[in-house]
Amino acid sequence: MPTATGSHEERRRRPAVPSPGPRARVLTTRSVPPRQSLDYWHDAVLDTLVGMDIATAGDTYDAALRTDRLGDLQITTVEADPGRVRRTPRSIARGDGHEIFVALQSSGRAHVEQDGRSTEMRTGDIGFFETVRPFRTTFPERFRLRIFAVPRRLLQLPEADLRRLTGRAVHPGGGLPALLAPLLERLADTSESYATPTAERLAGSVIDLMAATAAEQLGEEPGELPGADGILLRRVRTYIRWHLSDPDLTPSVIAAVHGISVRSLHRLFRSEDTTVCRWIREQRLHECRRELAAGPSGTADLGQVARRWGFTGSAGFGKAFRQAFGLSPTDWLERTRTEGTPW
Repeated sequence: MPTATGSHEERRRRPAVPSPGPRARVLTTRSVPPRQSLDYWHDAVLDTLVGMDIATAGDTYDAALRTDRLGDLQITTVEADPGRVRRTPRSIARGDGHEIFVALQSSGRAHVEQDGRSTEMRTGDIGFFETVRPFRTTFPERFRLRIFAVPRRLLQLPEADLRRLTGRAVHPGGGLPALLAPLLERLADTSESYATPTAERLAGSVIDLMAATAAEQLGEEPGELPGADGILLRRVRTYIRWHLSDPDLTPSVIAAVHGISVRSLHRLFRSEDTTVCRWIREQRLHECRRELAAGPSGTADLGQVARRWGFTGSAGFGKAFRQAFGLSPTDWLERTRTEGTPW
């Protein structure tokens, strides 16, 4: 007979597993005795996502989750044995669930039911879950699921449109889903490697792409992505932001990664009235300024900051900084701290 957990109020919470890093948190049922694993997992899901009833075929459960936050995005990777989860009216009444879940089926399958529709999500598929209405998901085999919790205001979707998105599998066969799915996979795997300013900007770009994907699924025209060039440009920019620290980030490398010619790459940026190299340099300078301004007074090592963001050393960084802002990095930082000038 399946084993199901009771309500959270009827049990005592167990402590979280110590965090592996400054932001990410890992919870695993292997941190408790096997007989406590299912109760522990119920609490872990409630503490990290929302309240759900969880049922399994046995009385023990092997599962783990890793959660991190990038700007407005909470990213949770769940790896677990087969089982069933239900978001019930009783759970919803507790008041959690203020976000939309955009889920990527990273491995395994899931049978999803919400708003009177049901679908099967296979590896690579994307699904939208509304957390203020009931849903049911069955996992017939061990699985990995990436869950991106997005504030509903940022997706800018009316309630009626949200109801049209749930209970559907978005396949990454082409269009925006083919761009979004691998981005979500990589972002979940590498989230902790990004400094906070970069993480916030990446999160904003990914949320924009989620909103555009939702609009496309609803048969609407994503306003900020007018065509193939717009989609490709967004993908290129995201790739550049992920690799700003690489001093060998050149147009030829970027073009090869995206399967286009260097000439086509330059054409994309010409349409934005800039060049590839100028845009990369601007992003690097922006991140250097963020880091310098955020650091304690008198602790800045210009060479280290420069190399962290892809400059080969302090000399090249200083020259680029002066050309862009009319001051050396040291003078700019002193003026910013003395005058309180917003950078």
